[in-house]
Amino acid sequence: MNSLASASPMKVLIADDDPVSRRLLQISLDHAGYEVTIAANGVEALRALQAKDCPRLAILDWMMPEVDGVEVCRAVRKRVGESYVYIILLTAKTHPAEIIEGLEAGADDYIIKPFDIHELKARLRAGKRILELQEQLVSAGERLRVLATHDSLTGLLNRMAILETLEKELARSARQKSPVAVIMADIDHFKIINDTYGHLAGDAVLREVAARMQKSIRVYDAFGRYGGEEFLIVSPNCNLEEAARQAERIRASISAQPLSLADQSIPTTMSFGIAATAGDILEPNDLLRLADEALYAAKKAGRDRVEMNCPVPR
Repeated sequence: MNSLASASPMKVLIADDDPVSRRLLQISLDHAGYEVTIAANGVEALRALQAKDCPRLAILDWMMPEVDGVEVCRAVRKRVGESYVYIILLTAKTHPAEIIEGLEAGADDYIIKPFDIHELKARLRAGKRILELQEQLVSAGERLRVLATHDSLTGLLNRMAILETLEKELARSARQKSPVAVIMADIDHFKIINDTYGHLAGDAVLREVAARMQKSIRVYDAFGRYGGEEFLIVSPNCNLEEAARQAERIRASISAQPLSLADQSIPTTMSFGIAATAGDILEPNDLLRLADEALYAAKKAGRDRVEMNCPVPR
């Protein structure tokens, strides 16, 4: 959605087949600080409203050649996923049934000709306020969506979101007969890090580890915080051996260089457990159990290593 809070003037479309009326409106709205686009008929109006970065306010004369203002309204409202356009109809029609027809076609407001230019400007300001409120609601909704699906500390997908992603990838895998791998990773001796350096340092370690891991995964992998100091990577179209190589690259990137936090250097390593479907589509819990068993084996074998667990066909 185009931002309405920028310093650039608000765009408004004037669609009127009368050149004199169109010019007078253009001059008035130019002076009022709007960026004006003009159209001489409904076809030009539709073209302007279908363009990228189109005007978000539109003043449409009802009676225009080829395509009238009401038809333009209907066409604009049929679009899905586009930025909302606030439409004001100019009309000489005064019968209530005709006004209702225009509003039901998708117009947000109407003004009966002849009209007062100050009234039109006031209605445009009301339209702009409505668009701004709508944008604020969309932005708030997006922020809530991010909060609901992402971990607040690391910015990664949270447990619920990464597990939902795993379910979707397994469903896709079943349709496409392609493998899915999961990489379960755990920071070694994380309790000692917290006890030695403090919980703030522990949080910083989690953020830095997440950032390093993010740089090492494929762009189409999903990456989330599974819980505590555990992370989960869901790798579509990836078999067990490929996932093991990827996990080894991540392991090396973590252990190769201590994490530098303020005036402290904290040696950090990770253990990895891997499982993959290998063509046999498993339930998410089956795949996670296999990866968790492999992770436990890595811990038991001395940590800072990668272990694999082959799935058992159903």
